[in-house]
Amino acid sequence: MPARILVSGSSGLIGSTLMPALQSSGYEVSCLVRGGASGNGRIGWDPARPLAPESVSGFDAVIHFAGESIASRWTESKKKAIRDSRVLGTRHLAEGLARAAAPPRVLISASAIGFYGNRDDEILREDSPSGTSGFLPEVCREWEAAADPAVQAGIRTAFLRTGIVLSAGGGALRQMLPPFRMGLGGRIGSGRQWMSWIDLHDEIGAICHILTNESLRGPVNSVSPNPVTNAEFTKTLAWVLSRPAIFPMPAFAAQLAFGQMGDELLLSSQRVEPVKLMATGYVFQKPDLPKALKDILKN
Repeated sequence: MPARILVSGSSGLIGSTLMPALQSSGYEVSCLVRGGASGNGRIGWDPARPLAPESVSGFDAVIHFAGESIASRWTESKKKAIRDSRVLGTRHLAEGLARAAAPPRVLISASAIGFYGNRDDEILREDSPSGTSGFLPEVCREWEAAADPAVQAGIRTAFLRTGIVLSAGGGALRQMLPPFRMGLGGRIGSGRQWMSWIDLHDEIGAICHILTNESLRGPVNSVSPNPVTNAEFTKTLAWVLSRPAIFPMPAFAAQLAFGQMGDELLLSSQRVEPVKLMATGYVFQKPDLPKALKDILKN
């Protein structure tokens, strides 16, 4: 009998690729969806409200990726939606799983390298402390702490601290492609800030690796072993597209256009290493940026 897996955030960039990957590997997959009646592999829920334990009982694993998009200007209402969707949703799911008659063996809960904050050239590993200032470190700390009911119930819980996921189908790369294809791209700010990235297929591979590796719990950095500076990233993207990269965006322009989001997402520096994944034998499919971008863009 195939293992049963419950996935939240199944319509997002990662979830929509993860679902068919799990199914093709023989897993029986159901998904948590906002509102609506349960049935046909779908379980309705409201992340802002407690979750009935019986609705999430009997799964072997739960993969939790639901959360409000952070890719827009952060007004106070937007920041509240980002925080609440992650913290309340994770807490209610973890509480439901902890009280379930048949809890899962493993919970993989999304997190982000935003946990580390702006750290310049410092090499960041899973045991590195959280950033001391900024919205993202604060949210990530609360997000991970919200899963504590599952941890206390003895469920093996891993926090997938994901970097910039590269895919032509969504995320940061999709937004960067139009100006770069027109030859209007360039570095952001000084270009010295580190970008810790991961190809979408390696993100899926990391999730599947955690599912089957009993030693993985707590924070797990999901990034390529080869981070690059923003200047190197933009230069490589332009090279792959056979375009120049001669139109930099000054830091003040990023701050003016995007506000706090510009500071924490575009100008912040995180040089992150995937220590736990590599130590447990995960082999990256696309560890190098030029090949990753070439493969993405040729498809």
